[in-house]
Amino acid sequence: MMQKSVWLPILLLILLTSLVSIFLPIHKSFTFTDYRSDHPKTYYVELENDRNFQIRYVHSIFLTDVIESYQVTETDKLQFLSMQYEDVGIGLPGYAEEGETLVIEDGVYTLSYDDNRIQSFVLFVGDVDADLAFKYRDKEINLKNYLARGESYKFCVQRLSWYQKMKGVQMNGEQ
Repeated sequence: MMQKSVWLPILLLILLTSLVSIFLPIHKSFTFTDYRSDHPKTYYVELENDRNFQIRYVHSIFLTDVIESYQVTETDKLQFLSMQYEDVGIGLPGYAEEGETLVIEDGVYTLSYDDNRIQSFVLFVGDVDADLAFKYRDKEINLKNYLARGESYKFCVQRLSWYQKMKGVQMNGEQ
């Protein structure tokens, strides 16, 4: 009779620990979450030691690459470091404002930001045949292979639980 009473608290502790570990958000990730959906789905890339990443897209008017470079801060904000492009016009400035530096070298404009930090941004996936990629740790992920064209996604860094990861889509070909 004494042995049963000893095992019950141990089993309850193991069960409670298992449940907490399933639902505790500990996995830091880059996330793309459906922006206008009653049942949003999350697509993610696990954030490792490298805190730098890029988003590359083809400008809809000039049809040239634009490369935006970011860094994740210690407080998980997104620090906009720079933007590189070849043409000046809609969304691509030919001058620097306060807190910015513009360098033009070999026909490539590089607009750098001193301290531009945000918590998140909304990414619209255009319904056109133009590149949209997320580059992290020397691996480029074609976002249009995962995200629906014509839809918007909130992009940020957040911690996911094991359960959230299982419901979401890991953006490296696995689910």
